[in-house]
Amino acid sequence: MMTASNIRSLRAKSRSPRAAFAALALLSTPALAQSLAITGATLAIGDGSEPIRNGTVLISAGKVTAAGAGIAIPPGIKAIDAGGKWVTPGLVSGYSRVGLVEVPAVNETNDASARSPFSAAIDVAPAINPLANPIAISRTAGITRAVVVPSTGIGIFAGQGAVVDLGADMNAITRARAFQYVELGEEGAKDAGGSRPAAILTFRTMLREAQDYAKAPASYDGRSKDALLNRVDAQALVPVVSGAMPLMVHVESARDIVTVLSLRQDFPALKLIIAGAAEGWMVAPQIAAAKVPVIAGGLDDLPSSFEKLAATQSNVGRMVKAGVIVSMGLMDRDKGLQLRLATQQAGNMVALNKVPGATGLSWGQALRTISSAPAEAMGLGDRIGSLKPGRAGDVVLWDGDPLEMTSAPIAVWIDGVPQPIDNRQTKLRDRYATPQEGALPKAYEW
Repeated sequence: MMTASNIRSLRAKSRSPRAAFAALALLSTPALAQSLAITGATLAIGDGSEPIRNGTVLISAGKVTAAGAGIAIPPGIKAIDAGGKWVTPGLVSGYSRVGLVEVPAVNETNDASARSPFSAAIDVAPAINPLANPIAISRTAGITRAVVVPSTGIGIFAGQGAVVDLGADMNAITRARAFQYVELGEEGAKDAGGSRPAAILTFRTMLREAQDYAKAPASYDGRSKDALLNRVDAQALVPVVSGAMPLMVHVESARDIVTVLSLRQDFPALKLIIAGAAEGWMVAPQIAAAKVPVIAGGLDDLPSSFEKLAATQSNVGRMVKAGVIVSMGLMDRDKGLQLRLATQQAGNMVALNKVPGATGLSWGQALRTISSAPAEAMGLGDRIGSLKPGRAGDVVLWDGDPLEMTSAPIAVWIDGVPQPIDNRQTKLRDRYATPQEGALPKAYEW
């Protein structure tokens, strides 16, 4: 039986993605079609429930087949004894730019936005780079899936975002064209000419034009000087107005959130997702009543702009308490590659329970904000984000409580495939940690 200490040894000895993958592949043969049981774990399902002691998770053909206490292991399945260590679903970042941006300040590696004739029709999926360093770094931190969000260029619509996996292969896309993204807060006001009323009017007019296109595509005149949408963008917004594609709206203030919720009066089919919501706690009952999921930043505790004057770190806890389904992501553009902060975000929510007057989350609730909740917001809750039967075999074995900053993954599986858990940073760390006389060890190779 493979033990957690054996896996730790493999991790320590691996110094390149190729070597790490080969080492972890020893857990099962063949690597791409493995059946695996992890036993004796402190097991977190990821659905909001609390951890299960002495739990077991079974993976077969890349899917979770069972997870919980008292699970019988079928004959012939390779087993790992976790020795009481933590096992969770692979973590899901609810908001990121991983794979879309390598270095934000280097234009050649930044595909987040474009000043082009197109806006809503832009699809980020073809630009996702599975070899980007932030993907390997995030995988090392236990992140296995991420929502990738574009930025606006010359209008309020940024285009169609994607959900990706962070596996060490070239097939990164879990779902292309997963949602449409629009700015309607302070940033949206800038993009629309300087005011919120202009942004809202522009938004409504564009959706009306998309409805016109849907009714009569052949007669839609996207070249008219009065048209705000060209034909390609109008076509891209048809799934949004029909409710077939979620619409992620970035707003922060309570006032803007209420305005977004009211859009359903004129466009009842809209499948809304609110991103940001720094002041969401102020209107949490309205959000919950509308059954609109929220993706928020868990580390916001100071007002960084006028639309975040009421920012508080209790925001997430208060919304969850009101019944809102809340995911956490990294809303700041410069932090959109720092997916490794997800566990810090969630851990802070647990720690808030010890702060007088603050509102935090239970451990299970906190893990849910970075696992099943973002999956559900994207309409993928039946596929990823938890260890319920039938979900993807995205599993992480940790050396400690995953919501504590000192903990790290020992092993990671995506779709049941063992993954390398080293990256460029760990290789450079190992190279220079204990330099000796003479030539340094080889740094790394592709």
